[in-house]
Amino acid sequence: MAAIGNEHEHPTSGEEVKGETIADTSSSTGDKRPNAFTELMSRKQAKSSAKVAKESRKSTTVGTKVFPGMYGLGAYIDQPEQFEKDRVIDYNDEFVIINDLFPKSVIHCLILPRDKTKTLVHPFEAFEDAQFLEACKTEAERVKKMVGSELRRRYGRFSRQERARIEAMESENPPDEEQLPPGRDWTADLLVGIHAGPSMANLHVHVLSPDRHSACLKHRKHYNSFSTPFLVPLDAFPLAKDDARRHPGEGGYLNREFQCWRCQRSFGKSVQKLKEHLAEEFEQWRSE
Repeated sequence: MAAIGNEHEHPTSGEEVKGETIADTSSSTGDKRPNAFTELMSRKQAKSSAKVAKESRKSTTVGTKVFPGMYGLGAYIDQPEQFEKDRVIDYNDEFVIINDLFPKSVIHCLILPRDKTKTLVHPFEAFEDAQFLEACKTEAERVKKMVGSELRRRYGRFSRQERARIEAMESENPPDEEQLPPGRDWTADLLVGIHAGPSMANLHVHVLSPDRHSACLKHRKHYNSFSTPFLVPLDAFPLAKDDARRHPGEGGYLNREFQCWRCQRSFGKSVQKLKEHLAEEFEQWRSE
């Protein structure tokens, strides 16, 4: 089995490798929640009730079932119904979709496969199973549409490509959905992939908007883990045996100097200058 979290560099800081504790389901009645993405993607910081998992930097404590440290994502996989809607977006028997606790873009989700034979396997090995890989790709396409819809809801009014569509929708006699101008394809630039050296043990696929405009992006590894070959696109799998990304430490991806994802401008090692520039690029990107 390929190693997880010990042979590879971690793209996240120690504060992000956290444990989870979830409620004993013998006393809970968590219902399957509908897929209403606009509601579920809201970033409310609501306090959890007694029956819902309560998160902190080190653990989530409700009941006695503990998922320590780098196994923290297992809590969402095991009992997603125990979490508030600002954390768990959607779930079914095969996958759980959550908002990343430390988002590196304006929208940053994780797809968590629930297959017990795969969840603790490094993605390089897990995705050698063609059937499992195809299921993950299918789910990723579904999540991309959800994220695209949310991006349109939040930022469509700023986008030049959406003007004709918005005008048609706001007209006196708006056409049916299928007759509306197509507008902008908000899914086109989404990042979908895995880290070559995951910092959390449970297999997870990142789906995030391309902006990297986030207060949680604080240092070089945060940015480079999503802006270099350290992020391996899901569509790149199955990965060739001699693919250099299988050995991320040798590639030095996380230690590269900053380069803007959009204009390719170099910012050396200055996080402050990069983030100031990313804020400008975000405004330009959403206005396209």
